[in-house]
Amino acid sequence: MLIDTNSMISMTDANQNFSKVARLVDKNGMAVILKNNAPKYVVLEYNQVESNEISENDLLEASKKLIDQNRKAYRVLAE
Repeated sequence: MLIDTNSMISMTDANQNFSKVARLVDKNGMAVILKNNAPKYVVLEYNQVESNEISENDLLEASKKLIDQNRKAYRVLAE
C-alpha cells in the first residue's frame, strides 16, 4: 500500500483532534495514524471498505471455478 505523506497524523494529534483525522479522510481518501513514528492504523470511509469486501461465497465460488477449469492439471500434480 502506498501511503501519501499528507495523509499521516500522529497518534497524539488523532487522539486530541479526531475531526482532523476525518478531514484527512475526506481530502485524501484515508488517514494513516502513526504510533512511535511508524504506521499503525488506517482510517477509511465506510463505503470504501464495503465496496472492497469479498464475501466468503464469492471466494468459494471462484475456488470451485478454478478447480473445475484445472481439474486435469491438479490430477497430474497429485500423482
